[in-house]
Amino acid sequence: MSQQIGDFVTASSELLALGEPTHQEPAFGWVRNELFVQLVELGFRSIGLETDRVAALAVNDFVQNGIGDLDTVMREGFSHDFGALDTNRQLIAWMRQYNRNHTPAAHLTFYGIDAQTENTSAPSPRRYLEYARDYVGLDIDIASVAGHDEQWSRQEAILDPEMSMGESKAAGRLRSIADDLFDALYECAPQRIEATSRTEWHRAETHLTAGIGLLRYHKVAAQRHEQSERISLLLGARDVIMAQNLLAIRRIESRRGPTLVFANNTHLQRNPSHFSRAAGDITWTGAGSIAGSLLGEQYSFIAGSLGRSDVCGLREPEPDTSEAFLDNRISTWGLTASSAIAAARSRTDTTPQQGYFPLDAATLDGSDAVLHISDGAAIRPESIRTPRG
Repeated sequence: MSQQIGDFVTASSELLALGEPTHQEPAFGWVRNELFVQLVELGFRSIGLETDRVAALAVNDFVQNGIGDLDTVMREGFSHDFGALDTNRQLIAWMRQYNRNHTPAAHLTFYGIDAQTENTSAPSPRRYLEYARDYVGLDIDIASVAGHDEQWSRQEAILDPEMSMGESKAAGRLRSIADDLFDALYECAPQRIEATSRTEWHRAETHLTAGIGLLRYHKVAAQRHEQSERISLLLGARDVIMAQNLLAIRRIESRRGPTLVFANNTHLQRNPSHFSRAAGDITWTGAGSIAGSLLGEQYSFIAGSLGRSDVCGLREPEPDTSEAFLDNRISTWGLTASSAIAAARSRTDTTPQQGYFPLDAATLDGSDAVLHISDGAAIRPESIRTPRG
C-alpha cells in the first residue's frame, strides 16, 4: 500500500485515469486533489473532470488568466452540479494560485471531458454550431434551421422517440451544416490561427465537436428500443463523446506533459461497463475502454474502491469481498497494485440510490492499481496535504 501515486506512474503513461466508484462520497475528491499535487510535481500539466467540455473553457480561462471570479466559474463552468462541490472549488482555486506563481510554460490546464447530457436531457446543438460558424466567418442561419432550443432540451425529446428531434428534417440539415463547418474550420486553420491563435482555433473546434456529438446523441434518442437498450445506447453515445474529448485533449497536451482524468469508474475502466436496474441489464462501452484500446500503454487506469461511507449509507463490506480485503490492509486510504489484490467476490450490499459500483474481477483485471478509501468519514480537507502553489 502506498499514498504516493508516483509509485504507479509508468514512463509511458500519458493519460492517467483515476476512477471513483460513486459520485456521492466527497473523500475521493479530496484524495484526488492531493494526488494531483503529487502528479504536478512529476510533470503532469493538465487535469480533466467529468463535466461539460465547453462549459469548462470558462473555468480554464480563470485558471490560466484569472478571467472572471471563482464564484462565477464554479457556478457556470461546471455541468451536472459538480461546481457546487467543495473539492472542485479547492482544486480550481489551487490551480489558479499555482499558475500565478509559475511561468506560462509550466501553467496547469483544466478540461471537461463530458457533454452536457444525461439519460433524460440534452441541449440543442444550435449555439455550439453558431460559435464555429462565427469563428469561420460563414453566413448560415442556423437558428432558423434548429428551431426553438426547448424542443431539443425538454425531457420528452430524450425519453420518447416520437418527440425526439434526432431524426427530424432539422437534424438532418444541421448534420450537413456541421460537416461543412468541420471542413471549413480545418481549411481556414492557417489564416484563422494567424489572425487569432491556436488556442482560439481549438476553442472553435471544441464547440463544433460538441455540437456534432449532441446531434449524434439526439439521433440515438430517436431510435425505438425497449428501455434498457435505449439507456445502453445513450450511455454508449455519451462515452464516445468522452473518449473523443480525451483523445483531443491529449493531442493538445502531448508536448506539455501527461494528463490526469477523474471520473466514475464506469467511464474510465478498460472492460465493458455494466449495471442492473429495474429496467434491466445496462451494458455499454466506456470512454476508458475506447481510449485505452487506442492509446495502449499510454493509458493507465486506477480504479476507485470504498469500504464504508456515512454519506452514502454504505456499511462495512462483507468479509469475502475485494473491498474487505483492502479494508484489512488500508486504515484510511491508499493505492495498491491490482495484481496484489486476492481474488474475491463482488459485494452485494449496495443499493442503486448509493450510486456505488462494487469492484469486480473484470474491472480489477483491467486496472493497473486501486485507490481504496476505507472510511469516507476519515477523509477531510485537513487530513489531506494542503495544496500550495
